[in-house]
Amino acid sequence: MWDGQPSDRTQSITSGHEGVVGRTSMHSCEATPAGAVLAEIAAMAPRTAVEGPWRSGACAALARHGVLAGFVPVAAGGTGAPEPRLVAILADIAERCLTTALALSQWAAAVRIIAGHPEHASRLLPALARGERFTTVGISQLTTSRQHAAAPALVAEPDGHAWRLDGVCPWVTGADSVDAIVTGAATATGDRIFFVVPTDSAGLEIGPPLDMLALTGSRTAEVRFRGVRAAEAVPAAPDGPRTGGLATTALAVGATRAALALVRAESAARPGLEPVAVGLGGEVDELASRLTAAATLGTTPADRDRLRADANGLVVRASQAALTAAKGAGFVRGHPAERVARESLFFLVWSCPQSVSGAVLCELAGLA
Repeated sequence: MWDGQPSDRTQSITSGHEGVVGRTSMHSCEATPAGAVLAEIAAMAPRTAVEGPWRSGACAALARHGVLAGFVPVAAGGTGAPEPRLVAILADIAERCLTTALALSQWAAAVRIIAGHPEHASRLLPALARGERFTTVGISQLTTSRQHAAAPALVAEPDGHAWRLDGVCPWVTGADSVDAIVTGAATATGDRIFFVVPTDSAGLEIGPPLDMLALTGSRTAEVRFRGVRAAEAVPAAPDGPRTGGLATTALAVGATRAALALVRAESAARPGLEPVAVGLGGEVDELASRLTAAATLGTTPADRDRLRADANGLVVRASQAALTAAKGAGFVRGHPAERVARESLFFLVWSCPQSVSGAVLCELAGLA
């Protein structure tokens, strides 16, 4: 699977785009001027929203500018950018194109799982850092989705020197556009194991991209496993898979800034909106500072969830302010205010542990 050469799918995705990613030289995401990659992502955003970043060239741009390499440890062929820089670039990309940022966050989550095990990391990650292969993660069945079911959604059973996977991953971003899915399954003994599963594996059924309220360009789909034989097993970390982490908050910060930019644009002609823009700007700056501190110093699970809940509330309020400021024009499909309003609702359902969704519901209901 991971032979260090560009896959057929990757060649197909990137063909015809300037700067096709192959064995290009890499730079850290700190060394490359941030404005260059952000300008490309913004220019591609309309196409990305329809086709996805794998086909629009956005993923190729991330690789070419060294953004992907920044998420990969130096020992595994990357440049190992510090955590504060990684959450900052996620927020910056989300401000320009939330679809690309979502795909990057799922790619980064898969990389983080693999990177926890040096024997897998040194073999699997170099091709990902170079953008020669793409991956994504499908672990919601272990964290937030279908937790009420009596039986695990995805089950792993020993099969000789490999494992047999049966069940479903309800939400897999870019499932039909990547080379492999990093997923997690439960064993008969209750253990949880991660697996790196090639998307061309026998028995793997990738459903059509879901027609979602927003971010349909992320090509998120349900993936079924029918006796899929998985040889690439990665033991789960002691604390298990994480959800609602700093990356999700970073994307909410970026989406809030996109909505705030619309309010500021409207305030140029309507001074009465200036206090609204100032108020929201102060809130997002404070939230970004808390995010940076958490990425720099670490944080407790409770504080991490509180940060995410606050980000959820802010992005929804900021997008509604942008829609209100745009008036009727913003209610027409295709207007930027209409888009940010729909995209903000994504944060209410994406990677929300119970503590976060409970806090958001209490806020919406006016409860303490």
